[in-house]
Amino acid sequence: MKLKYLAAVWGLAEATVFFIVPDVLLTFLALKDGKRATLLSFWTLGGALVGGIIMFCWGVHDKEAAEDLLSEIPAISPAMLEKVETQVEEAGVKAAFVGPLTGRPYKIYATYAGSCGESLGIFLLISVPARLLRFLILAWLTTAIAKGPLRKVKGGSKNLLFVAIWLSFYVWYFGAM
Repeated sequence: MKLKYLAAVWGLAEATVFFIVPDVLLTFLALKDGKRATLLSFWTLGGALVGGIIMFCWGVHDKEAAEDLLSEIPAISPAMLEKVETQVEEAGVKAAFVGPLTGRPYKIYATYAGSCGESLGIFLLISVPARLLRFLILAWLTTAIAKGPLRKVKGGSKNLLFVAIWLSFYVWYFGAM
């Protein structure tokens, strides 16, 4: 599978049911080729937007079924669902911009934006910077670190460090959530 399709599918999967962020793929690519990681960030965004539309529409038509699925995803608790629903009720689609930066999945914001009667068009407009900025910042930061402090580190050691960082993040994240 071409990487652009993998990036798009990962973006879609994470915006619906998958629980590992596509940033893992993008930062891995950024270790070797920052320009490619930047380009693939846009493919990831495309997939994430399709996933956002799916969850938004599901929230419109059957919020309870969507919540049932969301509550089965690792690190999503009933308390998190309630918190996001309250945020969306109070702040509207703007909550989708801030929320994912706090570790709360985009898929939840999409679902509640739909169930709260928000505009799909406005939700998608907010989603573009909400998703893309994180993808780009992490890709660019990884590229800068790979070319700067890690420039003399061999590829295998960089990859091992990369795996250790993401594993540490997910051990922390799943423990914290």
